[in-house]
Order: sequence, then C-alpha cells, then structure tokens
Amino acid sequence: MSVMRLLHTSDWHLGRSFHREDLLGAQAAFADHLLETVRDERVGCVLVSGDVYDRAIPPVDAVRLYDETLRRLAAVTRVVVISGNHDSAVRLGVGSGLLDSAGVHVRTSPESVGRPVVLDDVAVYPIPYLEPDFVRSSWELAERSHAAALTEAMRRISEDAAPGARVVLAHAFVTSGNVEPVVSESERDIGVGGVQMVPASVFDGVAYTALGHLHGRQTLREGVRYSGSPIAYSFSEERHKKGSWLVDVDAGGLREASFVEAPVPRPIAQLRGTLEELLSDPRHDSCTGHWLKVTLTDVKRPSGAMERLKARFPHTLVLGFEPSASVEGERTWAERVKERSGVELACDFLDEVGGEEALPEERALLEDAFTHCRQEERARVPAPRPGERGTSR
Repeated sequence: MSVMRLLHTSDWHLGRSFHREDLLGAQAAFADHLLETVRDERVGCVLVSGDVYDRAIPPVDAVRLYDETLRRLAAVTRVVVISGNHDSAVRLGVGSGLLDSAGVHVRTSPESVGRPVVLDDVAVYPIPYLEPDFVRSSWELAERSHAAALTEAMRRISEDAAPGARVVLAHAFVTSGNVEPVVSESERDIGVGGVQMVPASVFDGVAYTALGHLHGRQTLREGVRYSGSPIAYSFSEERHKKGSWLVDVDAGGLREASFVEAPVPRPIAQLRGTLEELLSDPRHDSCTGHWLKVTLTDVKRPSGAMERLKARFPHTLVLGFEPSASVEGERTWAERVKERSGVELACDFLDEVGGEEALPEERALLEDAFTHCRQEERARVPAPRPGERGTSR
C-alpha cells in the first residue's frame, strides 16, 4: 500500500500589503520555501485551499509570482488549487483545462464538484469557494447557507466511485463542537445573513480535509485542518505560527500530519504603554526590528510621538492613543467623554492640540456648526406617510 505525501497550504493573498508595506518579496520567499519543502520531503501533491490572490483583479506582479510558482512546482510535483472568496473564479480558472496536462489542477467552478484528481490510491476532490446565492438555484438548495452548499457538494462527492482514500479541499468557515475556530482581523466576512458556519461533521468519511479561509493553523478534528496563511496579514496574528501541513495518506486513510513552519519576513508585535516607558524600557529591545502596532496610554497626547518612537523602533506602522485614567477621579478617557456634548468634545480637542482653552468666539462658532449639522440631518429624514408613526431623533 503506497503512501501519498501531500502539502496543504492556503490563503497566499498574493498582492496584499501590510499597512502599506509591500509583501511581494516575503511572498516570493515563501514560494521558495514551498519548493524546497516539496523537494526535501518528496511531496506528491501540493494542495492550495483558496485565496491565491488578495483581490479579484490582482496586481501584475502578483500574477507574475503566481505563474512562476506554478511553473516551478509543476516541474517537481502535482498541484491542486481551488478559488477562495477573495479570488475571481473566472480569472483564476483561465486555462485550467490546459494546465491539467501539466499536472496543475485548478478548480474554480461548482460544475467541477464531484470530479476527483486521482493520485495513485488517493482521490482528491476540490471544492472551490461556493457562494450560496450563486449555487442555490442551480443546486436546488433547501436554504441559503454555506452549510447547505457544502452538504450538497459532499453529497456529489459521495456518489463518485473513485477507489482509495478521499481528500477534500474546501474554502469556508468550518466549526467543530470541540474546538472554537480562531479568527483574524485580516479575514473577509463571508456571512450570508449570519449563516456562514459549516459544521466539521459535513466532512465525515473523508481521510483529510484541507481547509482555507481562516488565517491561523487549526486542527478541528484529526483529519480536518486549516493551514492558515503563510504570512501574518494583521497584528491580530502576532502569536500565529505560519506554515503548511505535511500530510501522509494511503488507501486506508490519514496516517500522519505534521506542521512545517514557514520563514518569517519580519516579526510583528504590539506594544502598549506611555511614550516614556516604551522609549526607555530595556524589555522592548527585542522589538527594534519588528513591525509594530503601538498604543500610547499617556493621559495627554505626547507631541511628535511617531517620530520619537521611530528613533527606537524604526518599523512602527500603527500608532494608537488610548489615554489611561487621569489623576482626577481616576476616570478613563472613555468615561470622561461618555456624557459630554459634541461641542464640549470639540473644545477638548482644541485644548489638547493647541494647549489652550477654546475662546468664547471659537465655542460660539462650534455651537453654530453643530446646530447646522443637526438641522441638515433632520432635513434628510423623510416625513412619515399618512397613517405612519413618525420617529423622533
């Protein structure tokens, strides 16, 4: 009984930047790492579970990198790719019929669901991202949900008679009763009226399900896993380990799965504290080369904060300000502004930025401006029709 070694990866998001920092070089480095892993581990097939690109019309350099990566992989192994919710299924699927002969199997159409890519004793079933509204009519789904769409996809797969172990690629938000999926800020919501979640039980009877969409590696069940994105695409992924799953499958099912970590282009971190604490605390020395999100907690916004931070942390990308409690009553900024009027908040802003209280004529001008805005807002509210109850604002 021969063993098929698979490499499960997803969510490349080629063409994406990180807070305006170009990531194409880091994505190219991941492609090099992927090729090296395929050669070193003698991988029989690479599974790419969607979101190849970051947007439907990707930049030219991203398309060039994808083309080059496929050509390099095709020279040493086979590849199965599905479209994700970020991809244009039509654009990604161009030339898929011709690519099949090169051992690169790109599946982007619901019509392809149920037709496997056969690899010795393993049948790989690609399920491209299924928008429920798109397939509901043609597939005669009973309800408008991702679970309904994937249940029908798996029904079609179950009717196929290909022998051996079954491997599925899918791009969806999959949940398990035992494991709560961890989401990231960089993932696009695919909810359809709140019914985006798909139970892992949909994939029962499958040796391995290679999932895409969530950006953190996750094991929902032994044979149902997310590989996550190969690179961090938001600061919420600070603690993620990025990489791919190396999976061994034979005719009897899943034999083993191990994680192969990917190279880190530049570590990311989040720092919080007063400006002076961040500039002087030696504990932060290890972060001088990181991409940083910094939240300042000074009671009053320090002047030139970003410039001063970059003198120590040159790769600071995001600067936020969340004042801590002041000495007076130990009330936080949120508590202090909760019941203040718009005019009072505007005057507070002038005081903080200019260092002086608003003059009486400035306050009068602000009051006129707020009054005008309220009048304009009320004017845009349509009058209630006869018999209808009006709403007060």
